[in-house]
Amino acid sequence: MRAAALVRAGWPEAMHAEWTKLRTLASTGWLLLGAVVFTVAVSVAAVASARCRAGAVCQVDPAKLSLTGIYLGQAVVAILAVLAISGEYSTGMMRVSLTAMPRRTAVLAAKATVVTGVVLPAGAIAVLGSVLAGRLILPGQGFSAANGYQAVSLGSPSVLRAAAGSVLYLALIGLLSLGAATAVRDSAVAIAVVLGLLYLFPIIAGVVTDPAWQRHLNQIGPMNAGLAIQATTGLRSLPLSPWAGLGVLAAWAGGALLAGGVVLRLRDA
Repeated sequence: MRAAALVRAGWPEAMHAEWTKLRTLASTGWLLLGAVVFTVAVSVAAVASARCRAGAVCQVDPAKLSLTGIYLGQAVVAILAVLAISGEYSTGMMRVSLTAMPRRTAVLAAKATVVTGVVLPAGAIAVLGSVLAGRLILPGQGFSAANGYQAVSLGSPSVLRAAAGSVLYLALIGLLSLGAATAVRDSAVAIAVVLGLLYLFPIIAGVVTDPAWQRHLNQIGPMNAGLAIQATTGLRSLPLSPWAGLGVLAAWAGGALLAGGVVLRLRDA
């Protein structure tokens, strides 16, 4: 009971401290803005460049196409999450943080909560902008009712799932990055590790000629698996179902946070 009371007493202070540190970082606002702008800009470019001629059968998922910007936006989110903790190691501020809050797992949990709290609204704005771009631009590119395509709309359950899942995807990328940065303690190395995990799996899967290995790589890669949540057509051909794919990414994020928590507990700041 006493230990539980101490945890309850310390949690608001830990949350307040982590929120103050994150919002006062000069990079935080710019990175959140960058995540929104880059996501929407790439999505606009993707839908504007797509074409479907009248009478043609175009193997394109309009919702997934509209959310193309997530491929770039996730990199900005990863950098934001890495800097949320790695900067404290480089400046020595982490020693002060852990002196004020000796329960190290509480510090990491507070950081994870705060990072998730800023990524979710930014991700929602980015996704809404991308969906709006698809709804407005794609019909003029041939993806219209006349060619058998429904408008990209959040009123469609599958599009709503793709949009909401994309917001959750960005939040999980933030948690994965935070865990990796906590474990390796260096900004450049952590960013390289996270971006390598995200982008190398698709590259390797693309050069592997064995279909079975391609499928396995797409099932375990955090980006390929996680972005299955965006699919609204051809679901039976996916290596994983949309929610199962997002679950794989959640497992990666949980594993990274667990590794980061263990390192944080065992090593001096």
